[in-house]
Amino acid sequence: MPKSLSYTLAQINPTVGALADNVDKILNLWRDLESDLLILPELCITGYPPEDLVLKPSFIDEVERQVNRLCEESKSFKTGALISAPWRIKGEIYNAALLLDKGKIRGVVAKTNLPNYSVFDEKRIFKAGKLPAPIHYKGIRLGILICEDMWCPKPAKALKEQGAQILLVLNASPYSIQKQDQRLHHARARVEETHLPLIYVNQVGGQDELVFDGASFAIDDMGVLRHSSKYFVEEIAEFNFDHAPISTSPSLDINEEIYKALCLSLKDYVTKNGFPGVILGLSGGIDSAIVATIATDALGADKVHCVMMPSRYTSNESLKDAQELVEYLGCSYEIISIKETVQSIERALPDLDGIAAENIQSRSRALLLMALSNADNYMLLSTGNKSELSVGYATLYGDMCGGYNVLKDIYKTRVYELCRWRNKRSYVIPQNIIEKAPTAELKENQKDQDSLPEYEILDDILECLIEGEMSIDEICDKGHNKALVLRVWKMLDRAEYKRHQAPPGTVITERAFGRDRRYPLTNRFINYIEGKS
Repeated sequence: MPKSLSYTLAQINPTVGALADNVDKILNLWRDLESDLLILPELCITGYPPEDLVLKPSFIDEVERQVNRLCEESKSFKTGALISAPWRIKGEIYNAALLLDKGKIRGVVAKTNLPNYSVFDEKRIFKAGKLPAPIHYKGIRLGILICEDMWCPKPAKALKEQGAQILLVLNASPYSIQKQDQRLHHARARVEETHLPLIYVNQVGGQDELVFDGASFAIDDMGVLRHSSKYFVEEIAEFNFDHAPISTSPSLDINEEIYKALCLSLKDYVTKNGFPGVILGLSGGIDSAIVATIATDALGADKVHCVMMPSRYTSNESLKDAQELVEYLGCSYEIISIKETVQSIERALPDLDGIAAENIQSRSRALLLMALSNADNYMLLSTGNKSELSVGYATLYGDMCGGYNVLKDIYKTRVYELCRWRNKRSYVIPQNIIEKAPTAELKENQKDQDSLPEYEILDDILECLIEGEMSIDEICDKGHNKALVLRVWKMLDRAEYKRHQAPPGTVITERAFGRDRRYPLTNRFINYIEGKS
């Protein structure tokens, strides 16, 4: 094990495309360090993922200028730095790590394994590097891996065979439920195979639908976790395998983990895109209640505006519950009736009935909310959960309107769990909102379960279909009724066109709608399942 180097683990929150700002952030934390080596996350110069920005030659030119600025301004710094950027080598663009010291680039390592699954499509923008070789720095042979390179044995094995004395892993690994367990599993496997200590530095922050949780760590050559950084916050930590005591941050309860991911993703989406605040429709139901609470926790009550828009079907109970919630939260609130708006449309279209008539209410609310959003530049939040989006229990151009949806990957049963967890922390969501039967209140005495199975049953079937990609027989073996499973499958298929038009939202599972799950809009495979082909 190296005996002489001390490291600074910098899990920072860069902004994609803000090259000069990202470099300023790095310089500010690098300037006064006393450690031997600063380690930063994957693509810290550009932010991750830069996507097709990498295909613009002008973007790569500016990356090079900013790296050169880093070199120039760091000539007198005591500490070297391991940074990462898209890097041009002989006309090809690589996802690369660069070792900077005394104003020079002392070594370059290109990422070997380019992920091309789930949310990743690096193969279309980067060229894969060869197996890495160690870089000599202050008498130590550094074995440098970039994110996916740690998830398979070959790169670490190649480094060990060439005399590497430590593995340093630069990461932009997005959060999903229990992702940290997977990272630690692969890291320990590399340590066990190479008998080398390992330091893992991860990005933190929200970027579009992705959220990065940080949670950087160091493992010694015996596989012992010696350091772990906090989740979902920027943190700069100095570490030395010889002298630093074991310092690990506690793991989080699953609901706390998810809640913090939702807050960080929303905060960064709003602030990085320059919105002064958010607006949302507050119905008195549980979904809008948890969205209002997340928004207030993420942004502050002064940046959250709630609007209650009662129709003739809105109960006094819903009005009371909504009023009580905003009093607890402290955010601004107004009531705008949609009764006259709906009546004017009904006069223009007197023959509407059923769902078409019901949805006029939802679309009237969207019209008002978008007008308020335009007037104040507050971003509109939609409030539909994954259960509803899965089966199409949502109104296109109605309650689906918005710039962001933090519940997009959250099943209804999880919504209840998050509300209960948040209330244990401090009571803000009225108990009646949690306990009453969910309803869209678009007609007399309406309940969600008039149209849908009980959410516990529905969510289990949906998880089997979406996360599990299970067959009908496999789902029925879990105790579900075949006719109901087929019904849910049909609803899932038929709602695909709606989801393609839904706003972005926080990814917390490995099968979120969007890049994680790509299905055709026109799809008659269900006919084969039903035996109608």
